[in-house]
Amino acid sequence: MSSWSAPLADGPVRGTVAVPGSKSITNRALLLAALAADGATRTVAGAARSRDTALMADGLAALGAHTAVTPGRDGTLDVAVTAPTHLHAGRVDCGLAGTVMRFLPPAAALADGPVEFDGDPHARTRPMGGVLEGLRGLGVTVEPADADRLPFTVLGRGAVVGGPVTVDASASSQFVSGLLLSGPRYTRGVAVTHRGTGPVPSLPHVEMTVTMLRAAGVTVTSLVEGEAGAPSHWAVSAGPVTPDARYVVEPDLSGAAVYLAAALVTGGEVTVAGWPESTPGLPDLQPISAVRGVLEAFGGTVSVDDAGLTVRGDGRLSGVDVDLAEIGELTPTVTALAILAAREGARSRLRGVAHIRGHETDRLAALAAEATALGARVTETDDGLVVEPSAALRPTRPWGAYADHRMATAGALVGLVVPGVEIDDVAATTKTLPDFATDWPALVHGVGIPA
Repeated sequence: MSSWSAPLADGPVRGTVAVPGSKSITNRALLLAALAADGATRTVAGAARSRDTALMADGLAALGAHTAVTPGRDGTLDVAVTAPTHLHAGRVDCGLAGTVMRFLPPAAALADGPVEFDGDPHARTRPMGGVLEGLRGLGVTVEPADADRLPFTVLGRGAVVGGPVTVDASASSQFVSGLLLSGPRYTRGVAVTHRGTGPVPSLPHVEMTVTMLRAAGVTVTSLVEGEAGAPSHWAVSAGPVTPDARYVVEPDLSGAAVYLAAALVTGGEVTVAGWPESTPGLPDLQPISAVRGVLEAFGGTVSVDDAGLTVRGDGRLSGVDVDLAEIGELTPTVTALAILAAREGARSRLRGVAHIRGHETDRLAALAAEATALGARVTETDDGLVVEPSAALRPTRPWGAYADHRMATAGALVGLVVPGVEIDDVAATTKTLPDFATDWPALVHGVGIPA
C-alpha cells in the first residue's frame, strides 16, 4: 500500500463540486424498496456510488430481491430494486457498512430460513448488541445465543409477530432505525423504546428513518419525549410499504463537509451543487442546521440557493466548543479544523461523541494519535476531544486512515496548509467518495469538480 501525498493549497480554494448521494438515505431507500413485497420494481436514483451501496444491494439480493445498477446523474448510480414476494435464506457480507449490519438482520428475521451475517475483520468489533437484543426480545432466534458482534446467524421463520421491545441504543441510532425499517412487515408492527446508559446518538438519523417510512406510506406514531427532552420511543404500525416508483437521493452532507471545510481553511468559497432547498413544514432529511452551526462557529458563512449549498471563509479559524452528538460523522472533519485553528492559538472542545469509538475505527483514539504524531496537542475525554493551542505542525509519519474514509479525508484537509502530509491509505475514501483521490487535488488546484 503506497501513501498518497495530500495537495498543499497555494491560495483560496474555490469551486463547485458534485457530491455522491447520501449513503444513509441510499441504503434506507434500497431496503424500503425491497420490503414492499409486491413484486414491483422501484428505482433509487442518484444513489451513492460506493462500497456501502454495493454491499446493501448485494445483501438484498442474497435475501431474494433483484437489483440492477446503471449509471445515474453526476457520477451517481440508479438502482432498480424488484421486491420479492417473500425473503429467503442466504448469506450477507456486511463489509464495514453499519447500515448493512444493523438494517438487514431485522429484515432477515422475515426470511424463510437462516441468514448468515459476517463482514470485514474490523466489522467484528463494531457494536451490534442493541439490534440483536431487540430481535431476541421480539422472539427471533439469533445464533450464537450470546452473540453481540459479527458473525451471527438470524434464524428466519417467514414472519415476526413484533410488538413492543426495549433496547439500549446508546451505542448507535442504527439499532432503532434497523428495527423501525422492517417493523411494518411484522404482524403487530413494532414499538421501540430506548432505555440505556445514555441518550440515542445521531437522532437526526432516526428522524431520517421516520420521514422516509412515512413517505413510503407507513404510519409512525407515539413519538414520546424522554426525560432529557429527546425522543426515546417510536412505534411503527403493521401495513404495506409503498415507496414511490422513483426515489431521488440528495447529496451526502457528511461527505460534502470536507469540501466545504476547504473553503474555511483557505479563505475560499465552495459550493455543493444540487443541494435541495428546505421544504416549509417538512423536516430536512439530513441535519443541515447542525452542520451549518458548526461551520459558522469556526468563522464561515453558509447559504443555500439555486446554485446549491455554499460555504465561504476568510482563512481565519475560531476555536469552538461544540456538541456533535447529532452529527458524530463530522467529528474527523471538525477535529481537522480544530487542529488548524490551534495553530492560531485557539482552543477547541468537541463533545457528545463517545459512540464514535464504535464506528469504522475508534475515531477518538485514532484522531488523537494522528494529531499527536503531527505535533498537535489533542487529548481524549470520555465523550470527545480537547484541542489545545500548538506550535508549528510537522508530519513525522504518514497520516493513518485506519481503513476509515472520514479519517483519510480529515488528513487531506490538514494537508491543505501543513506541508508534507501523506495519507497511508487514501483508498479508504472509496467507501463514500469513490473519486476523492482525483477530485480533491482538482478542487485544490482550481480545476473544480464538474457537476
